[in-house]
Amino acid sequence: MEEPEAEPIQNSNGKEFVSVEGTSDEEPYVGKEFESEEAAKVFYDAYATRVGFIMRVDAFRRSMRDGKVVWRRLVCNKEGFRKLRPRRSENRKPRAITREGCKAMIVVKKEKTGKWVVTRFVKEHNHQLVPIPVNGRRSMLLSQTPDDKDVKIRELTAELQRERKRSAAIQEQLDMVLREMEEHSNHLSRNIDDIVQSVREIESNPVALFKRQ
Repeated sequence: MEEPEAEPIQNSNGKEFVSVEGTSDEEPYVGKEFESEEAAKVFYDAYATRVGFIMRVDAFRRSMRDGKVVWRRLVCNKEGFRKLRPRRSENRKPRAITREGCKAMIVVKKEKTGKWVVTRFVKEHNHQLVPIPVNGRRSMLLSQTPDDKDVKIRELTAELQRERKRSAAIQEQLDMVLREMEEHSNHLSRNIDDIVQSVREIESNPVALFKRQ
């Protein structure tokens, strides 16, 4: 009997990953083990997609011994509250509220065996969920178009790259001007040194100068 083919599905952030049929319907629970931190992320992201929320990779802790990540918290993207900042302009449209203090999460910890284990799971959300039907995943993936946020991110990234190139060109011109100024300054310093030396020679031996004339 052939094993089920790995099917690419859409994750909670609109990207793709491979999920083997039969594993994505499982719910997180304390004690569940993963081979790696990345495997835990993929699992919780698939769960988030199916249930109807977006996963966000949150806090982590590092080992005091080697500095590697040994503890990670994965949360709902509506976790916490956005800090209120003064608006720069009255004409700017206020940003939509995306954080509502949701407590849903899982915490995974790396054990001495090398496996990552769920040590905490909070299932309940304080907001409406929008689950994606299993049968609709592939059609959604094929028909999906980038949303406004993704388009804006790409536009800003392209603009940032253009500004970096422009900044690099300006910096190169500035360096050239500074080099020319330094060379000119060195040339003036040498001329001044020659004049000072000549004056000292005259002051120290005026008779020799007179005979020379």
